[in-house]
Amino acid sequence: MAPSPESDSRAPAPFAVAVVGAGAAGLAAALALARDGVSTALVGRHAPVADGRTVALLDGSVRFLRALGAWDGIAPHASPLAELHIVDDTGSLFRPPPARFVATEIGLDAFGWNVESARLVESLRVQARATPNLTLFESDAEAFSAGETEAALTLGDGTHLSARLVAGADGARSKLRAAAGLVPREWSYPQAAITTILAHTRPHRDVSTEFHTRQGPFTLVPLPGGHRSSLVWVMDAARAQGMAALEESGLAQAVEAQAQAMLGHMRIDGPRGLVPMRGLALASPVAARLALVGEAAHVFPPIGAQGLNLGLRDAAALRDAVADALADGRDPGSRAALAGFARARGRDARLRTLAVDALNRSLLTGFLPVDALRGLGLLAMTTITPLRRFVMREGVVPRLGAPSLMR
Repeated sequence: MAPSPESDSRAPAPFAVAVVGAGAAGLAAALALARDGVSTALVGRHAPVADGRTVALLDGSVRFLRALGAWDGIAPHASPLAELHIVDDTGSLFRPPPARFVATEIGLDAFGWNVESARLVESLRVQARATPNLTLFESDAEAFSAGETEAALTLGDGTHLSARLVAGADGARSKLRAAAGLVPREWSYPQAAITTILAHTRPHRDVSTEFHTRQGPFTLVPLPGGHRSSLVWVMDAARAQGMAALEESGLAQAVEAQAQAMLGHMRIDGPRGLVPMRGLALASPVAARLALVGEAAHVFPPIGAQGLNLGLRDAAALRDAVADALADGRDPGSRAALAGFARARGRDARLRTLAVDALNRSLLTGFLPVDALRGLGLLAMTTITPLRRFVMREGVVPRLGAPSLMR
């Protein structure tokens, strides 16, 4: 890997692919491409946010990270998710009994692994610094334009880059998306999520527990050590503001009460955050010489561990599209080379968006038929074995069109 260039306006040699965005999805995309010998630039400043957020890396994502050689650096900081318990705490007349999903039923030791987001990004960054064919530019992209055979980028430090394809992983407020004229559909929910790390006196036993409340899901996810968990508590936005202002002892008591003391006494054991509940979707994640991945292409509320896992599938799928094009002697930045990527990623994002949106909105309504449908659906997944196993497998990694490094 070449060292990060000095801040000047000299133009390095053209790259095959320039990945813009130094978060987990961008890092994974750059590593996947460089691993195949593709001349790759990674553009973006390393600025992890300490807000108590973690990511549950599902089995397909773990397979991908293992293929990139990055998993060994992440695994010591991750906790397995061996079981998932769902408890209906809405007070509905149609409450089903608690549901229990076990990874060994579908031949896995764990559905996935939970790791603090900042640790994940730092581990990937360390891997990127040591990867051949990958050049890091520690500056943000300020301008993008697409030409007939190449795309051009101008960085904040004055550097000019060119590449046959630009992968936009620059987040929900993507400058590349705006420059390409792609207009997203955006929406918001009357909720926000409290995120933090908790220590507790009873062991979690590698069980992730999700309470479905009338204001949104309340989720406790295991962290290493047996007595630490991450929290994502979705609630009314005004209530979340008040909860975020509590002292640590007051917040810990509120969490303990909502968790029905299932993990014993709790205390706050890490940073905390307040995350707005919103969504973003695109008709297509592709424009001229541009493919969008991660939150540049889709934004989910922090429900169901879908956001980053979908972004990692984007990264793995883009690697497949570029590898196929180069193997056939085709231009990896052409519309034809990206057509399959656009179709598959658009379909996956739409299905996940519908599922997350439907679950969240069903919790917010007190309409009895909706409660009945949600309760019947959960009951069916609990009692009908083939359905339960199908849902568990699809939740871990979709069988249809799974990228090659996730199989």
